Amino acid sequence: MRKLENLKSEVENLFKENGLDENIEFRISNIDEYDLQINNLVKHQDSKNINYISLELKKILIENDNISNFEITKNYFINLRLNMDYFSSYFKDIKNHIKVNNPKNIILDYGGPNIGKPLHVGHLRSLNIGRSLYQINKLAGNNVLNDIHLGDWGMPVAQIICYMNKNNIDLEKIEIEDLEAIYPKASKQYQEDSTFKFQAQEVNKKLNENEDKLLKEWTKLKSISVKSIKETLALLNHSFDLWMGESDVNNLIPSMIDDFKKDKKISLDDGAYVSNFESDPKILITKSDGSYLYLTTDLATVLNRRVKNKVDKTLYIVDKRQKLHFEQLFNSIEYFQLDDGIYSHVEFGTVNDLNGNPFRTRDGDTKKLTELFQDTLSKLKSINKELDEKTNMILANTVLTFSDLITNRKTDYKFDLDKFTKINGKTGIYVQYAYVRARKLIQNSKMNIDDGNLVITEFDAEDEYLMREFLKFEYIFIQALSNNEPHHLADYLYELSSAFNSMYQNVNILENKNEIIKLNKLKLTNHFMDYSKLIMQSLGIQPIKKM
Repeated sequence: MRKLENLKSEVENLFKENGLDENIEFRISNIDEYDLQINNLVKHQDSKNINYISLELKKILIENDNISNFEITKNYFINLRLNMDYFSSYFKDIKNHIKVNNPKNIILDYGGPNIGKPLHVGHLRSLNIGRSLYQINKLAGNNVLNDIHLGDWGMPVAQIICYMNKNNIDLEKIEIEDLEAIYPKASKQYQEDSTFKFQAQEVNKKLNENEDKLLKEWTKLKSISVKSIKETLALLNHSFDLWMGESDVNNLIPSMIDDFKKDKKISLDDGAYVSNFESDPKILITKSDGSYLYLTTDLATVLNRRVKNKVDKTLYIVDKRQKLHFEQLFNSIEYFQLDDGIYSHVEFGTVNDLNGNPFRTRDGDTKKLTELFQDTLSKLKSINKELDEKTNMILANTVLTFSDLITNRKTDYKFDLDKFTKINGKTGIYVQYAYVRARKLIQNSKMNIDDGNLVITEFDAEDEYLMREFLKFEYIFIQALSNNEPHHLADYLYELSSAFNSMYQNVNILENKNEIIKLNKLKLTNHFMDYSKLIMQSLGIQPIKKM
């Protein structure tokens, strides 16, 4: 906490003077009577200087104006209660409280749709988690780019083109729905028909040789798919800085593989090139037919980004079933000495139906994101008949985002539309309603809430509880940032909304005859709105104006 930096330095200096090199961290206390805790002393409880350190700590804490009460437990946990006066200055410029000291250049790689197929429920978590981490890192002051990383090259594309040519399908006349039907048929024929398989491989080979006719067909195919993807993303309020794909690095792969050969880091194995890095299973660089794998294009993408984007850190937001792929990728980056940046797999669980099975349509197909959005929108329209279309659309995206992000990303969850659209409970509708209620209260007050400071002596229990809830923001934000876990912020937004509702429901604020108490509560309401907007921004949720 910025206002506690002096205290942090004093405690660290005390530790150093006694031979303890510690980086002091404030944590939110799990004891109701206290706001913060320091756990650094616990591991030194057997130190010969522990009693002296404890006595000196007490002196430091007694003299600190920000601390109203404290305790050092028998196990040397340090619990702190902050002076309420501290809070009155804490709200100013809250965005600066969360800035990192050394901003990094970060790329977030997520979404990853294949051309030929529409965005479906399987993409939901990648998009939501990716967008939230993008916003969190931007708020923290990092330089961030998000890349959708299209699957727009290789054998799946060759299969589609081969199928269309064999069946005389006119590319100029097809829509995304046609492409959606063609993709599984082409894939199935590739698996079952050896002649078709050979023909598709030839198409793939000629595409890699930049044959003009096939490149034109590929360009048309990609344009149809990208148009559909962008329309879906716009509907769900997603956008990307970069629209790179496998095709953008395909030309880099031959020379990259030549370098691996020269360095004697790959070898032929049954016609396929494999990495000489010792692993089980072996890491394939090319298939026996010479075609590339996802790993191959991912390695080339690392090279490309290193040159074009000067990346310090890359986050791949991809489901946990791809864990082995990313272990192999990261081992390969290091083994081939492609880059010395930080690479992380931000894994997540799946979205399932109410029975815990993969989310599908009645026909057994994977449910499209557009269909999931329309189902959610229809449900909300039946509940909120008086609301306009735009508001219900924002609420639909709130439901799809909040219900997803409040779940720990590593956990699978069941999509329960009835539960997620309720106005009570841990739902996006609940937090939006709290924000709308606060906004309406400020509008109806017609008071100048910018005048004067909070008068803490006039606080009741609900005021103080809400005030102290604000304190948690910085710690929880940093927790979400450090661990790539947006659910901390989603859960906090719910807790903050609950604290505001408790204050709101306890008294009729606008009819209070005590102007000081009324102004206090209105100021706290305004702070609540500021924090809610900031947290919603970090989650990728747009606040609404009415409900």
